[in-house]
Amino acid sequence: MPAARILPSVEPGPGRTRLWWEIGIVLALGLGQSAIYSIVQLAYRLTDSTPLADQTTTLNPSRSDREAFDLIYQLLSIGFAIVPALLVCFLLWRSQRPHLQALGLDGRRYGRDTGWGALLVLAIGIPGIGLYLLGRALGLFVAVDPGGLAAHWWTVPILLLSAARASIQEEFVVLGYLFARLRQLGWGTWPIIVATSALRASYHLYQGPGAFIGNFAMGMLFGWLFARTGRLMPFLVAHFLIDAAAFVGYPWAAAMWPGLFGLPG
Repeated sequence: MPAARILPSVEPGPGRTRLWWEIGIVLALGLGQSAIYSIVQLAYRLTDSTPLADQTTTLNPSRSDREAFDLIYQLLSIGFAIVPALLVCFLLWRSQRPHLQALGLDGRRYGRDTGWGALLVLAIGIPGIGLYLLGRALGLFVAVDPGGLAAHWWTVPILLLSAARASIQEEFVVLGYLFARLRQLGWGTWPIIVATSALRASYHLYQGPGAFIGNFAMGMLFGWLFARTGRLMPFLVAHFLIDAAAFVGYPWAAAMWPGLFGLPG
């Protein structure tokens, strides 16, 4: 009589309660924390004696008055900010190739995905500038200084790394991770799109109520397209290009059109 065959044990997937705890921890380490701080900061701005339109926020401030330490602090800040993205890669990593398919990354079609990402810049970036200018005129945005660093040899590379950090940190978590986990929890496509768009909008509230509207609209478009394609790379590319243009191009735009892009005072 042949010996009984011992089948390898299969580890069951995480239960619903464990998934919710996991989602909460991932968000608390990054974007969820930013959302809470942004809500509190908006409340502070709205109750301040200075009108919202006369307030400013700097996205990439200097972190030290000593150049070498400013560079070190910038690099450390960027590096630690992408840890939540590394965490979701760890949580959704598959032993079979493609390892990060659950995040929408399969290592194929990079050229085509980059092209689609560039087209998304036109669909998001140009209307976004118009919304910002309209919001500034209506007092719905604070004045945003995307590149507050002094002029050093490393300023542009750091701003580009900061744009890459924002792209990786946000799209890995908001699109890749949350879509995967909320589907496991039984959510439908449109509830996921709306929920992730609201999250994306909430952690931009420190820029004013207008930022919620613009980023919610961007989230709806990104979410709808991601649900249809299942590919994360176009959105990583688009987000990077939009932020890179804003961070690096702002000083030029402010010099060319100070009435539109110049800071108050």
